Amino acid sequence: MAMNSGLQWKFRMTEHPFYNYKVVHQFAIMTVVWGIVGMLVGVFIAAQLAWPALNFDTAWLSFGRLRPLHTNAVIFAFGGSALMSTSLFIVQRTCHARLISDRLAAFVFWGWQVVIVAAAITLPMGFTSSKEYAELEWPIDILIAVVWICYAILFFGTITKRKDKHIYVANWFFGAFIIAVAILHIINSLALPVTMTKSYSVYSGTIDAMVQWWYGHNAVGFFLTAGFLGIMYYFVPKQAERPVYSYRLSVVHFWALIAIYVWAGPHHLHYTSLPDWTQSVGMAMSLVLLAPSWGGMINGIMTLSGAWDKLRTDPILKFLVVSLSFYGMSTFEGPMMSIKSVNALSHYTDWTIGHVHSGALGWVAMISIGAIYHLIPLMYGRKAGAMYSVKLIDLHFWLSTIGTVLYIVSMWVNGLMQGLMWRAVNSDGTLTYSFIESVEASYAGYVVRFIGGAIFFSGMIVMAWNIWKTRQLALANPTQAEEEQHPDAQEVLA
Repeated sequence: MAMNSGLQWKFRMTEHPFYNYKVVHQFAIMTVVWGIVGMLVGVFIAAQLAWPALNFDTAWLSFGRLRPLHTNAVIFAFGGSALMSTSLFIVQRTCHARLISDRLAAFVFWGWQVVIVAAAITLPMGFTSSKEYAELEWPIDILIAVVWICYAILFFGTITKRKDKHIYVANWFFGAFIIAVAILHIINSLALPVTMTKSYSVYSGTIDAMVQWWYGHNAVGFFLTAGFLGIMYYFVPKQAERPVYSYRLSVVHFWALIAIYVWAGPHHLHYTSLPDWTQSVGMAMSLVLLAPSWGGMINGIMTLSGAWDKLRTDPILKFLVVSLSFYGMSTFEGPMMSIKSVNALSHYTDWTIGHVHSGALGWVAMISIGAIYHLIPLMYGRKAGAMYSVKLIDLHFWLSTIGTVLYIVSMWVNGLMQGLMWRAVNSDGTLTYSFIESVEASYAGYVVRFIGGAIFFSGMIVMAWNIWKTRQLALANPTQAEEEQHPDAQEVLA
């Protein structure tokens, strides 16, 4: 009888009398699972750059095949699952409305997992369109579009049945991210299939490069920025138990960001055959982008006004606030690197890798981790943030922070060194250093990067253990459920 009761509670853990928590819980768990997988691949290929023999002379273990697997796993599997989990949670809680269809929610979850598994199989096999962050071949691209459109219907359909007239600003960011990513993916993926595993882009030459980096930079702008700002505008106020510092600023932040970001892509193509005026527009818009980016960062950090003492005892809040610090740093560094004279030194060097990972690890991963730590206990009927061990969360925070700093500093040093070595010339005009000498000089940085990545990865293992123990604790003590039944969106309003 007791066993039957336990099974019933296990089934009900992700059920809720009003909201659909099942899909939120599923995506939250897969965020951690895919985070571990994607980061493990990242650590492995980082080790390959220091010790090339680790490719074992095997094509599907080569850096060229595993690197796109790593980027797709951390961006679309880990980051995508985090965005879907949090957006489907937030839209229900702030609209006071259940998702419009449980079946559609289930299709979105399982469809996205099929996309990820298909990527994990095809990329190591060498099936690729060779487009950055868009390497998947056309059958998978079509599936992505179908799943994404269903996700959009699920999200916007829930907003249409909201109980409150007001649409909280986090949903504005999620909405923009969903619409923009659909447009970007469909237009950039237009291709002529040759076989089931090979296609060619409908664009050619410079136009193809421009469309690709219109997609590539706006994937950063909307998938990796706008979506995660939606997370920030809900979870920072909730975890701090303070209203948003300035709701008006959050609205200005939204409109400024989406109006400017779409023009910044050409800065990836400085000193190429792209028309010079287009490169200059990309640089100018990148510099203007600094204002709304920092406005959002300041708005998030200032939300802690009157609650800074919470940082001493709340490691979840540490994750959220430090992620905002990395967001501010990355969105300052990016515009600076878009300046042509700076780009002449930084482009094609490891400085770019450091910049990308200050955003990917410091901003995207850390705010996702903080949000999932807030979310997971709610899925098990416990109070928000009530994980099995606060000390393990704190340990994870320091592993993440130290790992990120080691990673990005090593790449900054490598990048500056490489840029200076490549442009050094003798008095007779010949190059002072050969390319291979710059590779040899980068060795120490690659070892430090591997160590930093391994430390960050170990934090994900700690997180998985903490979540597992939280689940067991919820199963053992079902009467301790403390979750709010019907929270009010006004809690996070100024």
